[in-house]
Amino acid sequence: MQQQPRRSIPPGILAAFSAIVLATGGATAWWAWSSHTPPLTNATRIQSSQPGNEGKPSTPSSSNSNTQNPSVNPVPTTAEKNLQIYWLKPSDTAVQLAPRPVKVSSSGDANALLETAIQQLLVGSTAPEETTTIPAGTKLRSLSIKTDGIHIDLSKEFTRGGGSTSMMGRLAQVLYTATSLNPSTAVWFSIEGKSLETLGGEGLVLEQPLTRQKFEQDFPM
Repeated sequence: MQQQPRRSIPPGILAAFSAIVLATGGATAWWAWSSHTPPLTNATRIQSSQPGNEGKPSTPSSSNSNTQNPSVNPVPTTAEKNLQIYWLKPSDTAVQLAPRPVKVSSSGDANALLETAIQQLLVGSTAPEETTTIPAGTKLRSLSIKTDGIHIDLSKEFTRGGGSTSMMGRLAQVLYTATSLNPSTAVWFSIEGKSLETLGGEGLVLEQPLTRQKFEQDFPM
């Protein structure tokens, strides 16, 4: 019987077989590969862990220049859950703020969300347990979010009627509603374009900007 000539293994197959042997070698081969592979960035890790993002390319995150009020602008997509309108609940000894969550339809823009909430506050509530000291006819002339806080310009009706308790109540309602997305934000009040320095006939003096903490210190309700 004639002996068949011995066939040599092609170099390509030999290289592939060697790679498989090395791969099954375990830790040594993995360490050699990973040591030459750049690590994942934090942004990539976070994005890939979110449901529904599998297979989607990661995009670089842009830094927000508004460092003073990072939670206000831009507003996260869950902002509607945190947005609240503040009404008043009088008791035997004091007047308390009563927040009510509100669902608004918006593209997520901070100005649009807060404007909608303030507009609803100025219209008033139909619920018997929710009262307001904001005079009827008060209008929101403008609202803008800037690096130093939220600037709110109201119509002159806001300053009419009522004593000091009424003035403190309406001021708190607007302040707390405007800062419901970020309670530490400062608010600047103006009436018909002029900075609000005193409110009401009794001369409630305002030191601007106003924050929740400062309001609680200066105007205990």
